[in-house]
Amino acid sequence: MSDYYQQIALLELKLNNAPNRCLPAQLATQALIKEICLSPKPGLVDMNNSGAHRDMDFQTFVHSISAISNWFECFYQYGKASALHNNKLFLAGIRPIGIECEQAMLQATNQVNTHKGGIFAFGLLLGAIGKLEQLELPLNTQSICNEVSSFCQGMVQNELKQNNLTSSVGEKLFKLHNLTGARGEAESGYATVRNISLPIFEEMQNSGYDEESCLLQAMLHLLAYNQDTNVVSRGGLDGLTFVQKQAKKLINQGGIIHPDGRHNLYQLDTELIKRNLSPGGSADLIAITWFLSQYKKPLNFTS
Repeated sequence: MSDYYQQIALLELKLNNAPNRCLPAQLATQALIKEICLSPKPGLVDMNNSGAHRDMDFQTFVHSISAISNWFECFYQYGKASALHNNKLFLAGIRPIGIECEQAMLQATNQVNTHKGGIFAFGLLLGAIGKLEQLELPLNTQSICNEVSSFCQGMVQNELKQNNLTSSVGEKLFKLHNLTGARGEAESGYATVRNISLPIFEEMQNSGYDEESCLLQAMLHLLAYNQDTNVVSRGGLDGLTFVQKQAKKLINQGGIIHPDGRHNLYQLDTELIKRNLSPGGSADLIAITWFLSQYKKPLNFTS
């Protein structure tokens, strides 16, 4: 058994054993555990190193997951309780839960932002699942993503295109480069995951590869095609071009399937650390890829 599976088993025992936690919340916690354990992830915190970060490490993420996973049930239950609300009301009501979850994260990490993007994404995904279950509607990857997209219609227009004197990083990157970041992903119903990383993950699974290899291959495709605002915020468009070009080069060689696939990932990790590039947006999408893969067929999960 590789370190990946051993560490996941340890963390799931430690972080995901709440007796009354609903299955969707358990899966969301598992997704974050698998993401942080996946190694090597170029430029990102993993079991090997802290990537291009100086203020966080593997244990910071463990503390963060422990804190925020306690809130996943709240997102899901909110979705059930608010199933009849219109999209605008639904989104307005779920935001305060997300803010409290973020505060729990910051308290656990000594004010380091480890999972802000993950909280945003999984809050919406779990809320969508709760709503679909309550309304007894089909529950699968497509229906979940469609529901999130419905919640978020107009989010890019309303939150990124506004003229705000105290613009967030996301707003500034949208105005400079027309990059929509996490909001755009949510509004699209996670199109990057559905069209790029999830098909690769499932193709690798169907070919008999283990989960770790499947996720590493999916990650490479995210690095190659995701318009990652975390990379742009650190290295500009030149940084994004570098990451995408290097990832595509590895994919053309076979990616993780290449005999030197893992070694090549280590080398790319070294290069991204040297350039202070961290594809944090793609890290969130790796976790979402695994999570949505659990819903690829219509299922009837009960809490």
